[in-house]
Order: sequence, then C-alpha cells, then structure tokens
Amino acid sequence: MPAVPPPVDELPERTAEERTTVGVRLGVVAAAGLLVLTAPDTSRAGPGAAAVLVVLAAGYAVALAVAVARRVRPPVRPSVLTGVDGVLVVLACGLTGGVASLMVAALPLVVIAAALRGGPRTGRAGAVVLGAGYTVAALAGSDPGVPVTERLLAGLWWTGFLLATAVLAGVLVRLVERQLSDIAIARARAESADERYLTERALRDRLTSQSRARLDGARVVLHEFRTPVASLTALSADLAAGRLTGDTAATAVRLLADHAAHLQDMLDDLADLAVTDGSPLGRNRPRRIPLAELADAVLDAAGIAGARRCPVVEPAGAAVHCDPQRLRRLLTNLAENAARHSGDAPVELSLTHDGATLVAEVRDRGPGLPPGQEGLVTAKGVALGERRGTAGLGLWIAETLVSAMDGELSLAPRDGGGLVARLVVPLPAA
Repeated sequence: MPAVPPPVDELPERTAEERTTVGVRLGVVAAAGLLVLTAPDTSRAGPGAAAVLVVLAAGYAVALAVAVARRVRPPVRPSVLTGVDGVLVVLACGLTGGVASLMVAALPLVVIAAALRGGPRTGRAGAVVLGAGYTVAALAGSDPGVPVTERLLAGLWWTGFLLATAVLAGVLVRLVERQLSDIAIARARAESADERYLTERALRDRLTSQSRARLDGARVVLHEFRTPVASLTALSADLAAGRLTGDTAATAVRLLADHAAHLQDMLDDLADLAVTDGSPLGRNRPRRIPLAELADAVLDAAGIAGARRCPVVEPAGAAVHCDPQRLRRLLTNLAENAARHSGDAPVELSLTHDGATLVAEVRDRGPGLPPGQEGLVTAKGVALGERRGTAGLGLWIAETLVSAMDGELSLAPRDGGGLVARLVVPLPAA
C-alpha cells in the first residue's frame, strides 16, 4: 500500500511529535541490544532468540525513522504502532529474564504514548493489557529458581504501576485540553471584542461623515443664498423707490425673476439634503440651456454690469445639455471672486463648446495669486487677501462642484497681471 503524505499544514507539528517518538524507540532498541550483549545468559530461549528480536525491532525502528525523515505517512495508524511497540517490549521482557528483565522499564513509556494518542480510556486499557502480557512473560521467561508466586506478584505489581501511570497521563491530557480550551475561548472573546470595536469605530466614522456632510451642506446653502438675497434686496429697494425706469426697470424685473428661480433651485437642493445623506450640492437636474443665456445669468448673478461685462460664446448660438443650476453656481462663484479682486477692471467670461467638452474661463485683472497658492485657495475654509479670516467657502464650493461634474478647475496667472480660472467639463453633445 503506497504511503500518502499528509496535508502541508499538518507536517511540521506531526513531524516534531514523531521525531521524538522515533528517538525514544531507537533508544529502547539500543538498550535491549546492549542488554543482550552484556547478559546473554538471561534468556531461557537462548541468546539467539533475543538477538533475533533485537534485530527485528531495530529494523522496525529504523524504517519508521526513515519514514519520518522523508515526511512519509506510515501505512498504519499511530495507535497500531503503539500496540506493536508494546508487543515488542513484552517479548523483550520474556527473552531477557522475565521478572529480572530491565526492559520492563520501557512499559510505562508505551502506556504514556497510548494515553496521549488515544485518550485516558485507551491508556488505561493498554495498561491492563500490557500488565497481563508482562505477567505472562514473567511466568514464561523467568529463571526456574524464581517462585511462581513471586512471578505473579511482580506481574500484579507492574500491572498496578502501569495502570497508575495511565491514570496520571490521562489527568495531564485533560489538563492540557482544558488549558487549550481556555486559550481558545479567551482568543475568541478577544477577537469578538476587537470585531465589536472595529464595528463601533466604523459606525462612529460613518456618523461623523454624515454630520460633516450636513454641516457642509448648511454652509453651502448659507453661502449661496447670500448673493441672490442681497441682489433681490437692492433691486426691490430701487424699484420701490422709483429709481429704475424703462429698460433699466425691465432688466431689474428680469433679474428678480432669475434670482427667484435661483433661490427655488437652491431650496430644492436643500430639500434633497434634508431627506438624503448624499452630496451637499443637491440632486443633478440636467436640461438644455443656451450658453449666451448662461453667460448673462452668471454675470447678472455676480453683480457685474456695464462696461465690466465681457462675455464670449463660441460657437455663437451654442447650447449644452447639463445641470444649469450647478454650472451657474460654479461660474457665479468664480465671477464673483474675479469681480471682487479686479476693482473697476472688466471681467471676461469665455464659454466654448466643441460638442463634447465645455471650456469656461473667467479672466480678471486683479492681484493674482502668490506663487504656490493655486491649490491652497480651493481648500475649505481658506481665504486670502482682503478676505482673510472670512468663511473662505467660495472657491472650495467651486472645487466641490467641479468634482461633482467630473470636471477640472485650474487657477493660473494671467499675462499682464490677474488670474485665469479655467474650467473643463465633459458634456454630452447638445
């Protein structure tokens, strides 16, 4: 029957155990050989029979040692090998003097091995069987001058000793098993506690993230409401006071309508935020919008009028399919920042659509940005220049809107002084 190797993960532990067993087995065989050489007259069957037994036992021990060294599983179970060991020791006792044999000292080793491999019951049963076998060996192999009663007493004494050894080995096995069980329970409790900690930490992180999203949403809403509310207040006051007439009054009324629509869109976004844990920017509502109309709405919302308005739309009459609310909010933020830092200089708004991409540039003649600050000003809570110490949400909101639209926003110095805010947004064909 071919030898079948064990699974790889069982090899180290099994090999270490069986190497120890092989070493003990070889030591016992060597001791038996030494006993036959030094006291050949102790065997009633003659030294030849004892020598044959030693040779057979040596071959058996060497074969098992080679199997262990090559990591080959023996074709029989370990309990069978323990039984063979017991038979060989009992035969050695009978062939080397019976009650006078020194080989009886190996019997407790066999009992301990049986208890460890098969459990306490197997150990006790093995002790009784070995005790009976030793009693037979003592009766048959002892010197004729030894009384039979002495042989029987020796057999009974060693049977009791072997049984006590088996009981003690069983107690030790149970203690080890109990310790292993306690270790396993403690490890399971530790893993459970660690898992609970990780779950609680993930829950805390999720709640913190949701709370931060709601706070960011509230900041966005407050920031975005400021411009249309201020414009509505000013236009309403001018109309009520009769300071606007004719075309100027018509333009003011149109701006009032635009700001009202803008506020309605932001209120819809606020409603979205109230019922979801999603983006503080609200829900995407795409529709078709002409770029010229978008440019006018942005410049109006940013409060840029008269000679300071420089809109450029290419190609003329182009329209895009997008979320005009998000795009308008984004461009209005950029235009407001440009107007705030440009003094009386014009603010240029360029919108170019090539069928798949919308490129928008807001150009001003302000002081520009210090070197290395291009990325910093789009961080939340950062304000530079005369607005240092304010909420600093405008360009952060712009950056967040760009991310929501899968676009790219870059800030670069403008030739001749000023800043260019360039926005590239992928869009489906109009």
